[in-house]
Amino acid sequence: MRAQRVWKVNGDASIGQLQSRLDDLNKRLGQLEGQHPDSWKLEELRASALSLSREIDDLRCAEATAALSELLRK
Repeated sequence: MRAQRVWKVNGDASIGQLQSRLDDLNKRLGQLEGQHPDSWKLEELRASALSLSREIDDLRCAEATAALSELLRK
């Protein structure tokens, strides 16, 4: 079974909003791991957490690239 994304991320979401969602997701993962360590839901949640963290990284890189481009233009 293929993991599906749990969160639908808005393209306008800020890094803070995404980080908050990731924190919530990690909290849910911790709870589920404690209650049902063999649950198939764990893999779905882990895949969603990884996807969300990649999106956060992409946004951070884009912001850093834009800031560097602005500095180099001056």
